[in-house]
Amino acid sequence: MSRARTFVVFLTISAVWGSAFLATDIALETVPPAFLAAIRFDVAAVLLFALTIARGDRFLPEARSEWRPILTGGVLSIGAHHALLFSGQVYIPGSVASVLLGIIPLATPTLTRLTSSRKRLTPIQLAGLTLGFLGLVVIANPDPENLLSSNLLGVVLVLGSALAFGLGAVFTHDSETSMSLLAVQAWMMLIGAVTLHLTSIALPWESAADAVWVPAALVSTAYLAVVAGAGGFLLYFWLLDRVGPIEVGLLEYVIPLFAALAELVVLGRVPTLSTVAGFTLIFIGFLLYKRDAIRGELRRVVDRSRTQNSVDD
Repeated sequence: MSRARTFVVFLTISAVWGSAFLATDIALETVPPAFLAAIRFDVAAVLLFALTIARGDRFLPEARSEWRPILTGGVLSIGAHHALLFSGQVYIPGSVASVLLGIIPLATPTLTRLTSSRKRLTPIQLAGLTLGFLGLVVIANPDPENLLSSNLLGVVLVLGSALAFGLGAVFTHDSETSMSLLAVQAWMMLIGAVTLHLTSIALPWESAADAVWVPAALVSTAYLAVVAGAGGFLLYFWLLDRVGPIEVGLLEYVIPLFAALAELVVLGRVPTLSTVAGFTLIFIGFLLYKRDAIRGELRRVVDRSRTQNSVDD
């Protein structure tokens, strides 16, 4: 029953976050990107703070060390990540953006090594990282005669969003706090929302006054904030606590399948061959990069299964 519940949650997150890319595409037709992301996290933060208070969790940071992950995660993983991601989706479909984010499980540990004194990358890991970035190039399909094409610009923006998310993870991964994950996420979303509002105000080509809240944009934004935002992150951390970072990292390779399925069903849009080829390269790169960790996780799964079978016998 526990395994079945975990599998259902994994698929639910994949479906919710995959379909969120289509919801973003729909909302972006009438709402500027940074402002859209800001509104999304305004609502999500209010919901998470309300839930935190209802649970009786401590929600006020008490030490400087508790503010560091909140500020870093809020500015980078929420603010910069979504400002760049939503801006990239102005130029490329959400299904393509979801595939490009598959570089996050490769970029995050690489950034960790580059910003710390940990051991260097092995040849196999370098090969995996190379394949991952080759996948990005295949998807971008740059035109030598027009390097400023909208498609390439969209890819660069989404790649920047992946790096911002990775840096946020690097600078917060060793933080210690007695606050609940729910409270920390609420604060991160609030800081992210403020960052996004300031970004929207600062960008000369974007204005909140340009937003046109047609019914489709309202429904899409509500879905992004309530279902994909507050609900999705709650399920994500529930799953992370039970299966660990390796298996959770696989979400990045299932989400694009649901993103493509949502576009196919709603818009009739079929993924291009370059997108499929790029996704394949990124996924193979992930398997190579995480080869040792995946082997270790598989051994633990087998050992747990054997232990459970012995108990049942």
